[in-house]
Amino acid sequence: MNADADLSLDQLIELERLEAEAAEANEAQGTSPDDDVVLPWWQHPFNILTLVVTAAILAGMVGWMIGDDGARIEHNDVDTGFLQDMRVHHEQAVLMGIVYRNLPDTDPGLRTVARSIVTGQSLEVGRMIQLLRMFGEREANDSGTAMVWMGMASGVESMPGMATDDELDRLGRLEGAAADELFVELMTEHHLGGIDMAEYAVANGANDEVEKMATSMASGQRAEIAEMRSLLE
Repeated sequence: MNADADLSLDQLIELERLEAEAAEANEAQGTSPDDDVVLPWWQHPFNILTLVVTAAILAGMVGWMIGDDGARIEHNDVDTGFLQDMRVHHEQAVLMGIVYRNLPDTDPGLRTVARSIVTGQSLEVGRMIQLLRMFGEREANDSGTAMVWMGMASGVESMPGMATDDELDRLGRLEGAAADELFVELMTEHHLGGIDMAEYAVANGANDEVEKMATSMASGQRAEIAEMRSLLE
C-alpha cells in the first residue's frame, strides 16, 4: 500500500518542505542525499511528520473518549426512575428465584433458569447502582411512590408484575409440580411487567447505556419466559 495515500495534501507539502530543508543542509555541508548521511531520529523529516500525525490521532482518540463519557452521563428523569424502580423489581425476582431453588422436588431445568435469574439480575442491579452514581442520582427511590417516570404513579408493591407477599408466602410452602407451576406463573407475570418498563425506558430515556441495558433486559426476559413455559409443558 502507498503510504502517501493516507496523508493529506497539507501533510505531503510539509513533508516535501522538510525534505527540501534537509537537502539544503546537506549541500551546505558539502554532502548530498546519496552520501548516506544519518540524521538523528528526531531530525529526520519523516519521523517528525510521523510524530505530528501520531499526536493528532491520539488527541482525536482522547477527544472521542471524553465525548463518549459525556454521552453516557447525559440522562433524564426516565433513565433515573427506570433504574431506581427496576432495581427494586429485580430484587424481588432474585428473592423469588432463591425461594424457588430451596423448594424440594422441583424441576431441574426450572431450577437452572431460576439460578440464571438470580445471577443475571443481581449483576444488573449492580450496574444500575453504578449508573445512578455516575448520574449523581440517589441509588434507590426513597419517595415511597414508584412509576412516576412512566406517568402511572403507584406504590412500590404495585409496580407491573410484582408478586404480593401472600403469593411469595404461598410459593415458599409448595413443593414439586405445584411449586413449578406457581414459580413459572409468578415469574412470567414479573418478567412481562419488567419488559413493559424496559421498553418505555428505551423509547423515552436519554442515556445510551440505559437504553442498551433495557433493550438487553427485555430480550433476555422474553427468552426466559419461553424457556420456562417450554420446561413446564
